[in-house]
Order: sequence, then structure tokens, then C-alpha cells
Amino acid sequence: MNTNFGMTGPYAIGTEQVDIPVGDGPPMGAYIARPRAPGPFPGVLVGMELFGVDADVRDVCDRLAGLGFVALAPDFHHRTAPGSELPRDPAGRERGFELLGLMTRATVLSDVGAAIGHLHAVGSARVSMVGLSLGGHIAYLAATEFDLAAVAVFYGGWLPTTDIPISRPEPTLSLTPKITGRLLFLVGERDHVVPPAQQREITDALREAGIQHEMVVYPGIGHRFLHTDPATAADAWHRVHALLTSAED
Repeated sequence: MNTNFGMTGPYAIGTEQVDIPVGDGPPMGAYIARPRAPGPFPGVLVGMELFGVDADVRDVCDRLAGLGFVALAPDFHHRTAPGSELPRDPAGRERGFELLGLMTRATVLSDVGAAIGHLHAVGSARVSMVGLSLGGHIAYLAATEFDLAAVAVFYGGWLPTTDIPISRPEPTLSLTPKITGRLLFLVGERDHVVPPAQQREITDALREAGIQHEMVVYPGIGHRFLHTDPATAADAWHRVHALLTSAED
């Protein structure tokens, strides 16, 4: 499904697949979208969902490029199943969780660092990140390790637990005090991946650490609303655009 909910922008865009050296193996594939206009433009990493850099993730990149950003979606499965675009069905989900279990915190952070370096190399002095579900977790983790201007987390799961390798040895949420940029967390009240108890834990951690943040909980909404709920998606896009724009001030 490749939907077009929410804000569109004034820029015509160009897209391409690129290979990014990661230093410890074959290069990492990535999808990049950018405005077809004289730059430079700020950069935004886009953290993919469990299913890989598929049409929905590329749509997010295209939308960001239309708003005036260079958007780069790294293939975080590149070490184990490069180029994977898994079907959004039970078999695809099962395979996605298999691949998720092969990720480590160290390799993911290495990949994020390489992607940030690529955005710097193409002229983006400032870099932010937008992450979706699994990519939201990666974006939150990246915010604790890199000088990201702003981070928007869409329903990032497993943050308070050690259920997945990238949230070990200590839960990613425990690293919250290391965040230096602005953070926007967007989640549905009825999200089964980030249930209300975890939503409260995340809010408390951000508040106690004094992080400049906004926690937005959409009443009655479930997981993955960015591509399933037009009204919620439109509101979320406006908030993300405002965050990314303010990060460049």
C-alpha cells in the first residue's frame, strides 16, 4: 500500500538508490529523495519499519523531499538480507522478526553513523531523523548517540524492555538522558506495540531527563496510523514539519 495522506510540499523531487560504505563489510543500500532545486537542504534520516525500505517508507522520503529536505532511508537489513521488501502479511511479519533478531545495537549505530556521514557529504549540514515503528526505536536510540537536530518517533516499540537485541544490554529508554536534540513522540492511544503503560514510561523518562520533547497520544487510534488513518496522519505530518523546520532555526 502506498498512500498519500497528509502534507505535500512545493518542491519537485528526484530519487535514487545509493550504496553507502559502512566500513566493516559490503556497502549499505539506501533510498534517497531530494528537492530538484539549488540547495543545500537539511537532511533527514528515515528509519524503516520491520518490512524494509518498501513503498510506504519511500513515500515518507518523497514527502519530506517535497517539503525541502534531503531524505535518506537506509536498509537496516543490509547485513543479513539486503534489499528486503517483505509483504505485510503473517509470513512477512515472521521473517521481519527473524531479521530484527539478527540486528545488534552496535551494528545499527554504525549504520546510522554511516548514513549521517552520507547526508553531510551531499551537503546537509544539519541532520534530523524520522522513524517508523522499528525505525522509531532506532531513531530514539540514535538520538542518544548522535548530534541530531530533531527526532520524530512514530510509535517506536520495545523502548522500555530488552525484548529485542538493539535494546540490550540496557533498555534503550534508560539512555534517554543522553538525548541532546528535540524529540517528538507520536503514538495512538490503542497501540498494541506501545501500550498505554509504556507510553507513560516514555513520557516520564523524557520529563525526568529534562529533554525538550512533545508526547502526542491520539485518542482511539492504533498502530501504524501514518499510512492507515488520513486525519491522524495529516496532523502528524504538520507536527513533524514544524519540528524539522524549527530544528533549522
